[in-house]
Amino acid sequence: MRNYTTQMEAAKKGIITPEMKTVAEKEYTDPALICERVAVGEVVIPANIRHTALSPEGVGRGLRTKINVNLGISGDCKNYETELEKVRLAHKYGAEAIMDLSNYGKTNTFRQQLIEISPAMIGTVPMYDAIGYLEKDLLEITAEDFLKVVRAHAEEGVDFMTIHAGLNRRAVEAFKRDKREMNIVSRGGSLLFAWMEMTGNENPFYEHFDEVLDILREFDVTISLGDALRPGCIDDSSDGGQIAELIELGALTERAWARDVQVMIEGPGHMALNEIAANMALEKRICHGAPFYVLGPLVSDIFPGYDHITSAIGGAVAAASGADFLCYVTPAEHLRLPDAEDVKEGIIAAKIAAHAADIAKGVPHSRDRDNQMAKARHKVDWDEMFKTAFDPDKAKEYFESTPPADRHTCSMCGKMCAVRTTNMILEGKKVEFCTEK
Repeated sequence: MRNYTTQMEAAKKGIITPEMKTVAEKEYTDPALICERVAVGEVVIPANIRHTALSPEGVGRGLRTKINVNLGISGDCKNYETELEKVRLAHKYGAEAIMDLSNYGKTNTFRQQLIEISPAMIGTVPMYDAIGYLEKDLLEITAEDFLKVVRAHAEEGVDFMTIHAGLNRRAVEAFKRDKREMNIVSRGGSLLFAWMEMTGNENPFYEHFDEVLDILREFDVTISLGDALRPGCIDDSSDGGQIAELIELGALTERAWARDVQVMIEGPGHMALNEIAANMALEKRICHGAPFYVLGPLVSDIFPGYDHITSAIGGAVAAASGADFLCYVTPAEHLRLPDAEDVKEGIIAAKIAAHAADIAKGVPHSRDRDNQMAKARHKVDWDEMFKTAFDPDKAKEYFESTPPADRHTCSMCGKMCAVRTTNMILEGKKVEFCTEK
């Protein structure tokens, strides 16, 4: 029987949990090191006690950069099978987390099925679900109602929740003073802002933060402190509203840790490339080393249809500069709900960013497959290359779509392949191009 409630409580007591052992094995490190970093909040292991299908992952200092996939049921797309196909793609391509952002009808049907089958950690944004779950209009919802939704998600087995608790009256005043091009682009943040303005009340998640923590602690749910004032265009980045909210999140982090609740901090958003590294350092400083979970950042605003690429560029820089967790962005961002192919493209773009950053940070064994690929390419061993590739099916499909006459080359260079030429010379062979053999 567990003699601790949360991973953080166990770590503070020096107890190495089964989840810590699993994470250590995946990360090629010592469980004691994982325990030490969980104790001080530098690593989180989102693992609801009711999510029995979970394969635990660690997020934070010194660990592989993790990625998250967003999906869920909406009013314009109510096909459960379509969303489950996206879940299967997330599992196939190694996404460590799935956020169920369902906001239509009784969303718990889909969420419970997701938690039952998914080895990936599951996240939600209770604010999204409040209207559908409670069947009330925004103005009719009370602070107690919001807490009911948090409890319902925790009881279902959700591993981490985005709670926009930093959007208090001080942060709102900073937002209003510093005029923005895009105002508030966070869905949950905009709903809370509207509720606060219409009712005249303080943010219920801020005002009743201790009660939120009590619920999360009971089920060992990690709180992901949401960035309601994240920039929605590069012109709004690093402004007063964003930084004011970040300061509030730093204070809330310490309050959560005092109650043994694990914390992640959510970050931008849209941001010019030259601002990213400084923002990562600022978060780590203000939020006391808590793991940083970023959406992108998207480094330009003029590439709709290609925002998985603008996001991957920003994500690679962010993760190399200290971010720990990347939320994928698909080609459909800003345009429509992503389909299955969009989801695949978004996952792979995020995986590229995460992997590139892990190499830059020197994460243990992050170069292993790259080195295997180099050896396979040196030997011009196509079967080994396909086996080593992150997406073997696509690599093989491209190769075979225009097959070379000589399988020891590809159709780009043919017999003038640089690798083939150099190998032959080093093996003492003669290189000939004009003689048919």
